[in-house]
Amino acid sequence: MRILGLWILSPVLLLALVACSPVARFHGYAPDDVQLTEIEVGRDTRETVEQKVGRPGVSGVMEGSGWYYVQSDWIDEGWRAPVEVDRQIVAISFDSADRVSNIERFGLEDGEIVALSRRVTDTGPSGMSVLRQLMSNFGRFNPTQMLGR
Repeated sequence: MRILGLWILSPVLLLALVACSPVARFHGYAPDDVQLTEIEVGRDTRETVEQKVGRPGVSGVMEGSGWYYVQSDWIDEGWRAPVEVDRQIVAISFDSADRVSNIERFGLEDGEIVALSRRVTDTGPSGMSVLRQLMSNFGRFNPTQMLGR
């Protein structure tokens, strides 16, 4: 009987252990240093960069601005919030002739915490609501006021 109980309990315990094991997730793409050595500053253009390392997922908002390759690695451990363990950002800048002017790599350690503004939208006039104001006027209605007497 104990052996049967162990056979039934073992898969349940195994599933519980597997559910709590960390899961690695990888998002985005950033070219490695070997791929970046193929790009020549001052010589390569947007088209040749696209052929060598591919088109980025993010580009600058201004016409003719740089390309940004972003890759993030996360560890997900069960009920805990995911933790970012690595981030690579490769920024390729172009000059006015669409030639590569600079290549930079930034990591997670280069990031800075940016304080976001916590502005709260005003909810409107305080005090009585519109419905409450309408309901309060029902008791003060006088038909003679309407007739101008």
